[in-house]
Amino acid sequence: MTSTDNPLAGGTEPRAGRREWIALTVLLLPLLLVSMDVSVLYFAVPFISRELAPTATQQLWIFDIYGFVLAGLLITMGALGDRIGRRRLLLMGATAFGAASLFAAYAPSAEALIAARALLGIGGATLMPSTLALVRNMFHDPRQRGTAIAIWTAVLSAGVAVGPVLSGFLLEHFWWGSVFLINTPVMALLLVLAPMLVPEFKAPESARFDLLSAALSLAAVLPIIYGIKELANDGYRPLPTLAIVAGLTVAALFLRRQTRLAYPMIDLSLFRRRAFGGSLLIALLAMFAMIGFAIQTTQFLQSVLGLSPLQAALWSVLPSVAVAAAAPASMALTQRVHRSYIVGAGFLVATAGFAAMTQIRVDSPLWGLLLIASLYAVGLVVVMTQSNEMVMGVTPPDRAGAVSALLECNTEFGGALGMAILGSIGNAIYVRQIADTLPTGLPQQAADAATETLAGATVVADHLPNQLPNQLPNQLGEAVLTAARHAFTDGMHATALAASAIMAAAALLSLTFLRRAHIAPPAPDGTSPEVASIPSQQAYYR
Repeated sequence: MTSTDNPLAGGTEPRAGRREWIALTVLLLPLLLVSMDVSVLYFAVPFISRELAPTATQQLWIFDIYGFVLAGLLITMGALGDRIGRRRLLLMGATAFGAASLFAAYAPSAEALIAARALLGIGGATLMPSTLALVRNMFHDPRQRGTAIAIWTAVLSAGVAVGPVLSGFLLEHFWWGSVFLINTPVMALLLVLAPMLVPEFKAPESARFDLLSAALSLAAVLPIIYGIKELANDGYRPLPTLAIVAGLTVAALFLRRQTRLAYPMIDLSLFRRRAFGGSLLIALLAMFAMIGFAIQTTQFLQSVLGLSPLQAALWSVLPSVAVAAAAPASMALTQRVHRSYIVGAGFLVATAGFAAMTQIRVDSPLWGLLLIASLYAVGLVVVMTQSNEMVMGVTPPDRAGAVSALLECNTEFGGALGMAILGSIGNAIYVRQIADTLPTGLPQQAADAATETLAGATVVADHLPNQLPNQLPNQLGEAVLTAARHAFTDGMHATALAASAIMAAAALLSLTFLRRAHIAPPAPDGTSPEVASIPSQQAYYR
């Protein structure tokens, strides 16, 4: 079945049946794998290092190339799916992702693994927007669509958390390539099931794919993402700053071109609707806090509480359980409560969670940290679920691919900004605090390394001599670790306070932007549909 018309233009929205819900489970397969591939390498790096002996630069690219390519191609692939068919693009992406996974599993060198990870990024860029766009097209009833998008959001969040656990399990029993090889049979299953269960959707035949817009979007997104991540890792440097400026310049050219096209890659008129532009903004803020603070909790579990990477990953799954329940529950509330209040409440819950994180101490119990992490994670996932539904709800079906890609790209920017800004706050406090508390008698080179990061301080403590004059064995190493852990915890408190303040402002912002917003795609003539057509939900958005 090919759908090019807007089924929401007049009349009652058709309800999805059993076939659509089964198709949704099929679409969750690639979504889970693509989200897991973001974090699946966390435990595999030592094994890859022993086998392929990558340089420090190559190891960095093995990690980063997947995310760079994925972010850079999202908008292009989303728009391409609108033109050639979303299911067709999904199947092409599944083929590419499965083949690239096989290539990565048996990569003979670091260079080959980098190339394979780049190919995985290309495949991932086709899969993520295709799955959300197909959900938008299969579920026209607002209630059913909200539930489907809530499930989609929960699976996306769970995949990032499950990735390290799956990686650790596979590495306990198999070689490092197994973390990639597991993708291949799942993609083969998708290639069998999707043509039978997932319907095809594409834009009208008159729509044309603009190659120049595709090139401009890639040239805009890649330098900005690269620059933000580099500034987050190394602080201010001229090259990343210039990359951001260049990316923003190309982005301006891209937007200018969209205003001149009969069928633009991104319909800028959608931004005039509160439910669209406002929802993108709140989604960005939610990812800013979630991703920006994730590194703090991960390091606290491993370097402060002393958990192994696998133990930390296993315990980190617990907040995902609460998240999985919160996303559908928040959609059920939309039948009784206006979305703006649900989003505002989600931000306030996150505000309370981050504020409570300031009470965590070096000797705090593990359950306390996990409880607080679950609190802010639930609040933020509620926000992301609502924002995803509002964005897709106001999107015309023939634009669903490009808009879902824009939504994913928006979350990439939010996460990168969070790591850059919140990470810089935590690191600044750490450097200031530890400089005043390091023990005397520490060699200058060791002191410099310990002052940079908590991980550096841990390495220094492990390699210090057992005994120095007037000190007991291991006393110096313990003193360095104690100072570093307290300094890091102080930095985490400052980061949590900043996140809490931003979330409180976001709660106010969401009420301001979304309280008078109404959801539904524009009518064929471009006008907004009547609000009164669904009075119980007031679900049409201006």
